[in-house]
Amino acid sequence: MIWGVLPSSYHWSPGNMRWSLGSYDICFRNRLQTAFFSYGNTLPTHRLAHSPHGGLFQPTITECIRLLSSPHDNPPTAPTIPPPISDPFSSNHLTYSTTGSDAIFSPSSYPINKFSWIHIFPEGMTHQHPDHLMRYFKWGVARLILESEPCPDVMPIWIDGPQEVMSYERTWPRFVPRAGKRVEVRFGDLVDREKTWTEFRERWRELEDRARRKGAAGPGRGEVENSLGVVEDEELRFGQEARQLRIEVTMAVRNEVLKVRRAAGWGDEDPKRGLAETYRLEGGGVMETEKVKGKGRGVKHGDGSGTEPV
Repeated sequence: MIWGVLPSSYHWSPGNMRWSLGSYDICFRNRLQTAFFSYGNTLPTHRLAHSPHGGLFQPTITECIRLLSSPHDNPPTAPTIPPPISDPFSSNHLTYSTTGSDAIFSPSSYPINKFSWIHIFPEGMTHQHPDHLMRYFKWGVARLILESEPCPDVMPIWIDGPQEVMSYERTWPRFVPRAGKRVEVRFGDLVDREKTWTEFRERWRELEDRARRKGAAGPGRGEVENSLGVVEDEELRFGQEARQLRIEVTMAVRNEVLKVRRAAGWGDEDPKRGLAETYRLEGGGVMETEKVKGKGRGVKHGDGSGTEPV
């Protein structure tokens, strides 16, 4: 079972494209896989359980923030971002690095790719539960909403059925999807930007302004284009207020997905399931009140659910 949230473009433009995220150690292990997923507009992310390059501030998150943002027009209240390069072939910004040694194509270098759709699965792994319960959402989704300029649209999606197509309980041949299964995709209403995200974004701007006044944040992101999506200040990265703000935004996103889940006929969840603190093992997603029964390619939990990295 998979759930998705789609931060989208603020306005439609002819260059709108769709991008998604994939684990570096799964989707980009060799040249063939790298080519396949790159041509499919998939950007590599690192998982902290498998790489020291993972985390909330990895370069691909910055790339996503820039893809969601405007190439030129900004609302009057937003920081001024100079127009991007008009001829990317004459610059050195065609690629970015996720490890310091690799070179990944940078789609945000092309103005036509701005205002793109970013398809994400905020749980960070597939999670199959007999009662269709969700794990907590990762905080990266909060960065996309708080730091993109202008505020992106968010559309929650509920996908049900892949847990039958590729069940963790499937036997040989595991790599073959099971045919004849029903897959249901439900789209929620577009989230009201003003009502849902304005207060959160204002709080983020206040934190940024405070950091700038202290002289600890470096150049303001309105002064140079490259600072969009880059957070250098320690308080903005790890301060209690910034962390709490990301928790609240991420929970708000999860609540929007829960509305679509409820419309699909499933009841309310225990609110604790939306909190990262509820989960003891980041890689396996084992809840404090659950015990692992077995471990194969995925992880089986005491309540009958299973998790597997994506």
